[in-house]
Amino acid sequence: MNISFNWLKEYLSFDLSPNQLADILTSIGLETNNIKEVEIIKGGLKGLIIGQVLTCENHPNSDHLYITTVDLGMDRPQQIVCGASNVAIGQKVIVAPVGTTLYSGGKIFTIKKSKIRGIESNGMICAEDEIGIGEAHNGIVVLPETIKIGIPASEYYQLKNDYVLEINITPNRIDAASHYGVARDLAAYLSFHHSPSVAHRFNVDSFKIEDKSPIITVKVEDILACPRYTGVTIKNVQVKESPNWLKRRLKAIGVRSINNVVDITNYILHETGQPIHAFDLKAIKGNKIFVKTLPKGTTFVTLDGIERRLSSEDLMICNEEIGMCIGGVLGGLDSGVTMSTKNIFLESASFNPTYIRRTARFHGLNTDASFRFERGTDSNNTLYALKRAALLIKDIAGGIIVGEIQDIYPNKVTNKIVELDIRKANSLIGKNISEKDIETIFDGLEIVILNKKNYVWSLSIPSYRVDVTRDVDVIEEILRIYGYNNVEMKEEIKSTLSFQTSTDRKYELQNIISEQLAGSGFNEILNNSLTSSTYYESLTFFSKKKCIPLYNPLSSDLDIMRQTLLFGGLESIEYNCNHKNSDLKFYEFGNVYFHFPVNGNDCLTSTKEEFHLALWIIGNSIVGNWVCTTEKSSIYELKSYTENILFRLGIPSRKIVYILCDNDIFSSGLFIKTLLGKQLGILGILQKSICKKFSINTEVYFAELNWDLLIGEIEDIRIKQTDIPKFPFVKRDLSLLLDTNVLFAEIEKIAYQIDKKILKEIRLFDVYEGGNLPEGKKSYAVSFILQDQKKTLDDKQIENLMNCIQKKLEEKLNAQLRWF
Repeated sequence: MNISFNWLKEYLSFDLSPNQLADILTSIGLETNNIKEVEIIKGGLKGLIIGQVLTCENHPNSDHLYITTVDLGMDRPQQIVCGASNVAIGQKVIVAPVGTTLYSGGKIFTIKKSKIRGIESNGMICAEDEIGIGEAHNGIVVLPETIKIGIPASEYYQLKNDYVLEINITPNRIDAASHYGVARDLAAYLSFHHSPSVAHRFNVDSFKIEDKSPIITVKVEDILACPRYTGVTIKNVQVKESPNWLKRRLKAIGVRSINNVVDITNYILHETGQPIHAFDLKAIKGNKIFVKTLPKGTTFVTLDGIERRLSSEDLMICNEEIGMCIGGVLGGLDSGVTMSTKNIFLESASFNPTYIRRTARFHGLNTDASFRFERGTDSNNTLYALKRAALLIKDIAGGIIVGEIQDIYPNKVTNKIVELDIRKANSLIGKNISEKDIETIFDGLEIVILNKKNYVWSLSIPSYRVDVTRDVDVIEEILRIYGYNNVEMKEEIKSTLSFQTSTDRKYELQNIISEQLAGSGFNEILNNSLTSSTYYESLTFFSKKKCIPLYNPLSSDLDIMRQTLLFGGLESIEYNCNHKNSDLKFYEFGNVYFHFPVNGNDCLTSTKEEFHLALWIIGNSIVGNWVCTTEKSSIYELKSYTENILFRLGIPSRKIVYILCDNDIFSSGLFIKTLLGKQLGILGILQKSICKKFSINTEVYFAELNWDLLIGEIEDIRIKQTDIPKFPFVKRDLSLLLDTNVLFAEIEKIAYQIDKKILKEIRLFDVYEGGNLPEGKKSYAVSFILQDQKKTLDDKQIENLMNCIQKKLEEKLNAQLRWF
C-alpha cells in the first residue's frame, strides 16, 4: 500500500522527515519497505521564470506568429517568437529561457536559441500543457498582475515534491489501510513518545438533503453477506476532468485519474479505507437496488470488459432486471460513471469478508476494494465515508443531493469488550509498564477503559479494530506503541546450550536422509498442504471421507488438507514433464492430515496429523553415453532407495517385512511393516488412471514413509561396535521353484526365524520366469551368507543349517529345490 507523505499531513501535523516517519511506522507494525520521491510536476518547473511582455508585434513572415520582448528581471529583455493568439502587452507570463528542459506529453526537449521564420527567438512563452500544470493548449498561461517578475515559477506555484512510502499491511491491520488510518496510528505513537497528538478527519456536518423526494430504494436479501448498505442520490453532476490537486494526489500513490466522480470515490477509499462505488442512475432500472446472489452460470460483463460466469455465491448489486456490480469486488461495464452521466447513486457498504474473499479468488480479481473488504471494514464508517464523498462531489462536480439516505443496518456492530489483567500484560511483555503509561497508550488507540477492578480492566475496543478480540491482542497493542526496543534484555540469560530435544534429533535425522537422497540424485520439492478434493474422488485407499475440508476455501483447487504427499508430487512431475524434463527423482518431507467421522457425523470429531517422507521416480535412471547404455528406472530401484533410508536410520532389513497390497493407488504395491505388524509405509507402481489425470504417460514409482513411526522405531536402537570377523564367511546358494505370488521377503523372514546367529545375510541374485517352468511358478536364486564370530564353520554345521532352511521353505512356501 502506498501512502503519500504530503497527503498524510492533511490529517495530522508532525515534524518528521520521510525517513523518520518510515522508522516509526515500522516500529508500530506498519513495515515500510521503500521511500520514493515523487515530483508533483515532471521536472519540478525547474528553469521556468515569471516574465512580463513588454512589446508584441506581428511576425512579418507569418500570419499567426508574434514577436515579443519579455522582461525576465535580468540585465535586458529577451526577444521571443510566440504563436499563442492570446499573447498581449503587459501580461505576466511563464517563460522557458534558453537551456530549460521541458516535459510535455511524454516528450522531453530542451529550449535552444533559434530562428523562427527568419526572426531570432531566445526562449518560449509557455502554455499549461507544455509545463505540466494542466491540459489546456489554447493559449499561454496568463498570471495575475501582482506577481513579481524574475521569480521561479516553482516559487509561484509553491511546488513541494512528495514522498511515497510503501507500507506492508499485515492481514490483521486493515484499520491502517488508508491515510487517515495511518495518521491515527501515528498519532497514538507521538502522543506517548512526544506530545499529545490527534488525527483529525474532515467534518461532514454540512451534509444535507436538498430535495427529500424519494428516488432509490434498497433491499438487502442476505444480511449476513451485507451487514450494512448505505447510499444516496446526487443529481445534475458535471462529470469532467478532475482538478489538478486531486489528480496529483492519486497519481502520487499510483492511481490513474479517470474522471472527477470516479476519482473522488478512489480518493475516499485511500483517505478513509472505506470503498465507495458510483452508479449511473439511468442504469438502475425501476429505481430499485437489490443486494442478492444470482443463479450459477449467469454471465456478467465487468468494468474491464471481460464477460464472467458468476458462481451461486457471488454477491451482486442488481436493479430490477440484471446485475450491475459484483459487490465489493468490481463494477459492471454498463453501470459505471462516464462523461455523459448526469445523475449518480453513491454506494457505501460493508460486506462479509468471507463472501468477498471467495468471489475475488473465484474470478481471479484483486482490487483495492476487495483487498479491504476481504480483511474486514468498519460497518460504522460507511455513513461518514458516504457523506464525505457526496460533499466532495458537490464541491468539484456540482449537483444536488436528493432523496433520503438509504441505510440498511439491522444489526448494529457494537464495540467489543475485552477483560485485561495488567499482571498478565506485564508478564508477557517482560517489563512492568506503569498504569499511567498504559492509560496514555489506550487513549491514543481510542480504547476506552470502562472499569477497573484490582488488576483487571474492562476495555471497550473501537469497532474499526476488527483484529482486537482477546486480551493478548490488547497486550500486543500496548507493546507495539510502547516500543519493542524499549523492553530491555536481562543481563543474565539462563540456558543449557548442550540440551537436545527429540525435535532436534528428528530434524537432524531429516537432514541426514536429505543429504543421502540428494547424493543419490534426488531433488527436494515442497508443496502446499492445501489441495483439491477432486484428487480423492472415488478413491478407497485414500478415502475422501478422511480428508479435512476447509470451511472457507480460497478456491475449489485448495479446499481440503492433503491426506498424502502423492498428488503434490504428481503436480510437480507434470510441470517438469511439460517443460521437457522427464527423468526425475523427487523427495518431500511434509505433514499429512486425516479425520475419522464418528457415528456418521462428518464434523472434525477426530483428527490426526502425521509427518511423512515421500519418494517419486520416473523416466530413466541412467542416460546412455559412450560408457554405458540407457537404463530405465524400476520399482526395484525405488525399493533399494527405501531400504537404504531404513538402513541409514538403523533399521535392519531383517526387522522389515513386505506384504502385497491390492488397492486403487498401485497397480503393484507393497506395505512396509515391522515384524510386529506396524505399518511404516507403502511403495509401488502407480495406477495409470491416476497418472493420466496429470497427463503423465509413463510409469511412476512412488513410496511414502511415516517419518514419525520411523523415528519411534529407532529410539531404542543402540549402535554397537564390533571387531572385523577373524573367521571366514561361507556362501551357499539355493535355486527354488515357488508360486509366483511368493515374495523374497517371505524367504528372508522364514530363514531368519531359523537362525540369527550365524546367518548374516540373504541375497536374491536371480529371478526367472520362463516357458520351461510350470504354469504359475517362478525361480528364485538365493545366496545365504553364513559366518561364526568365534570359530570356523565346519561342513556338518553348514549342512544342518541349510537343510533346516530348505525344509522350512518347503513346508511354509511349498518350495521345490532346483539346484545348489
